[in-house]
Amino acid sequence: MIKRKVLVYYAWSRPGENGAPLHVIEDRFPALFESRRMGFPRFHEFSDPRQFDQSVAGFLDHIMKRNFTAFVDLAAALTGQSVTEIERVTDDGTLTPLDARLLNGVDTLIVISFDSLRTVQTAESGEIEALRTFLERPDHLAFVCPHHDIGDVAHLPDDEQLQRQIAEFHHHGDKTIPPRQRFGGFARSLLAGLGVPVENRFGLRPAAEADGSPAPIEADTALDRLGLLQRVGTFNLHPHLPQLERLGEAIEKLDVLVRQRIDRTAPPHPFANDHATFDALLQSRPDTFAGSLLVSDTTLWSSTAGGVDSLRELWANVVQRPHRS
Repeated sequence: MIKRKVLVYYAWSRPGENGAPLHVIEDRFPALFESRRMGFPRFHEFSDPRQFDQSVAGFLDHIMKRNFTAFVDLAAALTGQSVTEIERVTDDGTLTPLDARLLNGVDTLIVISFDSLRTVQTAESGEIEALRTFLERPDHLAFVCPHHDIGDVAHLPDDEQLQRQIAEFHHHGDKTIPPRQRFGGFARSLLAGLGVPVENRFGLRPAAEADGSPAPIEADTALDRLGLLQRVGTFNLHPHLPQLERLGEAIEKLDVLVRQRIDRTAPPHPFANDHATFDALLQSRPDTFAGSLLVSDTTLWSSTAGGVDSLRELWANVVQRPHRS
């Protein structure tokens, strides 16, 4: 058995997410009762309010975190030890920072930055330095994973903002997503603090094959020094995936390891008008850190958007990668 020690860090604030006013549709998760309403009869098993919290907290527990169960279970089976799962801020307000104490003994870190920008989850200096120290070990690997940033129109004139949000909404086609839903503030701050700023722009619909399966990824296998993409032919079909846009020094310090094709049959989108693909997986260059830093969408670790067989190969490659000294 390979004795990799895996930490999955959910970078949200549960009070911050659960405290979103339900009369405002933007910049929040749905409550469990809203998910049941929008997806009926899906999620009907969670309809009893005596057993299942019907608020946003119920959504986080019974829908969101459940999405990552397949990865957590596989990693535990392959490594022979349980995966540590930590929420940044728990329901009672307790903050567990991503610090040296938490990273002690860990060699594989996955930061699920599914935090709403509204909740202002920002990496503190000690957390940035802890991750920098973590990446000084050649055998260490960290994935920092934001999700999409849909409907960010603050830079547009007032009379253009609504039409832009409507265009983005029609492009991804997910009726459960509000006109503006911005995630990943913790990931952004962490990456910027490490000197490799990345923004998770837009929510793009990935291409599918005629049979409805995910289209093949476009991978630069010559850059895959850890062998993470062996036997990995596709990612997933989550309907709103971000362009992982490298900014400033990140252009020279991070490579694009994988691109995904955009669905050309989807309604127009400003980014898709000029691009056939989006950058789906970034990897630090060998001289950036001694260890390896990768940036992906959060749903790369989810089992609910298709392509699971291929994703399981990726997950296995991550936790079974050879040791490096």
